[in-house]
Amino acid sequence: MKRVHNFSAGPAALPTEVLKQAQSELLDYQGSGTSIMEMSHRGKYYTEVNEQAQDRLKRILGLGDDFHVVFLQGGASLQFMQVAMNFLSPDEIADYINTGAWSTKAIKEAQRFGKINEAFSSKGSNFNRVPTDSELSLSEDAKFVHFTSNNTIFGTQFATEPNTNGVPLVCDASSDFLSRPIDINKYGLIYAGAQKNLGPSGVAVVIIRKEFLAKQNKSDIPTILDYRTHTEKLFHTPPTFTIYLVNLVLKWVEEKGGLSYFEKLNTQKAELLYSTIDADDFYRGTAEVASRSKMNVTFRLPSEELEAQFLAEAEQADLVALKGHRSVGGIRASIYNACTLESVQALTTFMESFKAKNS
Repeated sequence: MKRVHNFSAGPAALPTEVLKQAQSELLDYQGSGTSIMEMSHRGKYYTEVNEQAQDRLKRILGLGDDFHVVFLQGGASLQFMQVAMNFLSPDEIADYINTGAWSTKAIKEAQRFGKINEAFSSKGSNFNRVPTDSELSLSEDAKFVHFTSNNTIFGTQFATEPNTNGVPLVCDASSDFLSRPIDINKYGLIYAGAQKNLGPSGVAVVIIRKEFLAKQNKSDIPTILDYRTHTEKLFHTPPTFTIYLVNLVLKWVEEKGGLSYFEKLNTQKAELLYSTIDADDFYRGTAEVASRSKMNVTFRLPSEELEAQFLAEAEQADLVALKGHRSVGGIRASIYNACTLESVQALTTFMESFKAKNS
């Protein structure tokens, strides 16, 4: 069996320990004689898995009883629409902070349901940074303020939550979820596609403050798109095997030491990689230093020809999925929780060698 150093932006690397446990339980889950994905989603085995995943996530994030945790399908892309459908009416306004492709898509969907104030945009500088609080032009009567905490394509990240003067935050946290502690008191709703830090593709976690949800009084929402449908009961068949794997990842996060452990590890990995990039002008980071992501490290080489050579030789060295997003090119190393320090060390060693041969 061969395992490479995987820097995929998503679906991304999963912890080896999780994959091994899933492998061992694939044919016979806890002596039941069947796989977890062959069982009823309302039976005792899967019910326990779902409840464990919700409870573990609450413990990891420090959530009290004032939050709902639900697992939904459609990924973050559905949430772009579902958030606004549930919480905005045509005469109401929400503030959106535009820092990349995904927040741009979220704005497009939200405009179908209410008024959107673009409180900030870094489009003019090709989304190479996130704003300071003083740059935000917030509305006086916004229902919520939406931001994307980490931008996978452009390699930027909010170091802390934006200051909204008490207006609830709604966050697309897909690509840095569970990578560090957050101030949960500032949030009305958090959503995240699982396929980066939480598990495989196929499910999104949605965390909703009960007080925030109570303000949702719309009656014209399709049943399956109404958050209240899913907070009241298990409405329809969920992606059971995906959530089973999410539960195993959450168990792994807890056993490693929780968010403080991963904040320290992710900082160590990012500092190692950025110090290699900044050593001279052979590699060039694409994000402003103050906005750099600890999850998606984006950089360029002196020419596109060298970038193509870099990618080809990296793959030969078992360093895979380093090609930048098709919309921007370049190199991107995604170093989520399950990407080990050893993988980042292997990458930086390769980068030093490649630079020595080609500079």
